[in-house]
Amino acid sequence: MTRAFGRIAVVGLGLLGGSVAKAAKSRGIAETVVGVTRRPETLEAALRTGAVDLASSDLAEGVRGAELLVLGTPLFAMPAVLGKAAPHLGAGALVTDVGSVKGILAERLPGLLPEGVSYVGAHPMAGSHQSGFSHATADLFEGAACILSPTPHTPRARVARVAEFWTALGARVLERDPAAHDAQVAWVSHVPHAIAFAFAHALSKAPRGAAELRGSGFRDFTRIALSDPELWAEILVSNCKAVSGPLREVGEQLARLGRILEAGDAEAAERFISAAREHLTRGADDARSGGEYPEIQAVSKRTATKE
Repeated sequence: MTRAFGRIAVVGLGLLGGSVAKAAKSRGIAETVVGVTRRPETLEAALRTGAVDLASSDLAEGVRGAELLVLGTPLFAMPAVLGKAAPHLGAGALVTDVGSVKGILAERLPGLLPEGVSYVGAHPMAGSHQSGFSHATADLFEGAACILSPTPHTPRARVARVAEFWTALGARVLERDPAAHDAQVAWVSHVPHAIAFAFAHALSKAPRGAAELRGSGFRDFTRIALSDPELWAEILVSNCKAVSGPLREVGEQLARLGRILEAGDAEAAERFISAAREHLTRGADDARSGGEYPEIQAVSKRTATKE
């Protein structure tokens, strides 16, 4: 897709917002890519590196005339930011975002928009434990899943337009309603982070000298515990209802494993680990093939032209 938009505004130029701007600019998706942030050093860096055509610290100025507005701010800030930006959006404009929780945004953001402007929530499953514009890359979304969570009343042609945008950034676009998104992402993203944070806390009880023995397995497991505290506090609190159930289930499985080990039952331990491998392998196979999750369909296969 080339020059699909005349003007795109990206508000918030952190890791994800900055990567959106860089990807859109490098792939020629818009005639003009505008970056909006309050940080002077980020504005300067975005212009210096060619991530944007224009940069502004003035929200109204930055979003005026945009055909597509991408919210790349922290989750809790999105309603306030969109409320201020909305009066400056023209009829027919589209709004999307990079938020990791969709239910609260689907409830609040559409009501802030003027008539003729549509919100199509998005969650690109890409990122890093690192944060900030300095870590943004133009290929961050290449091959990554991006989940769209439109409201039931969003015209399908506008959903398809936003899907085309994320596809053009290199993402593999899927669709979930906001509640299904939050429930499923709790399992595959939010709970793994919560467990890593809890384990990192528990390391304070490790015997002296244990840190010297860290290998690749430790680094693989704990990398996400280095993620941005403010960002992840917002995500986990915002999705607390969906996260609580999986956390309880993990706790029960840990307790079950503990009982097996206390009993010294090697055969039961082997069965437990084998079953875990099977669950993980089956989940990976299902993700590749559609498997037992028939609701997984790329939006590109559902293209609709009716408003």
